[in-house]
Amino acid sequence: MSDLVLFEEKQYLGYNKYSIVRRTIFAIFCFVLYYWSENPKAVSVGALNIGPYPARQIEGSGHLFFLMGLVVLFFSIVLIFVLHLHTRVTKSGIFLGGSWRARKVFIPFAEIVAAKKVRFRETIVNHPSYHQYFKGKIRFYARGNEAVEITHINGLIYRIGSQRATELLKCVREILRKRSEN
Repeated sequence: MSDLVLFEEKQYLGYNKYSIVRRTIFAIFCFVLYYWSENPKAVSVGALNIGPYPARQIEGSGHLFFLMGLVVLFFSIVLIFVLHLHTRVTKSGIFLGGSWRARKVFIPFAEIVAAKKVRFRETIVNHPSYHQYFKGKIRFYARGNEAVEITHINGLIYRIGSQRATELLKCVREILRKRSEN
């Protein structure tokens, strides 16, 4: 590729805040169960009554919970280094690449009609997606709540999530403006 890269952004899978929260809650749950297995006596706190550890007869069950909590934490650390979305803007178009198995997507500027900045809905299940077709839009998203919506000449809408959506939109609009002047 001989084109000069005008905008570049890499988004990693492990930085999605909702996924981090879910994995952390699961790891804490595992560690609490491990603690409960080591201290199996019943506890009464106000209106809450926690009975004795139910799997006392199973040898080493608490250690399994501790190991599972460590595996979840290790998995979370590894996901920080897994590339999910690589966005590059050149004078010829927008290149979207993902992990080693994902197919590369190229959107040429000659086929782009419009571009605008949009916000994602704030939901807990806003999971990372790469080339996901949903409700008439093709989504590329790893984290954050802003995206650039690009309308293709054939009516397809690409929604590219970005931590720097304003900068991406400015770059795309500048290239579209220069192309329309020529």
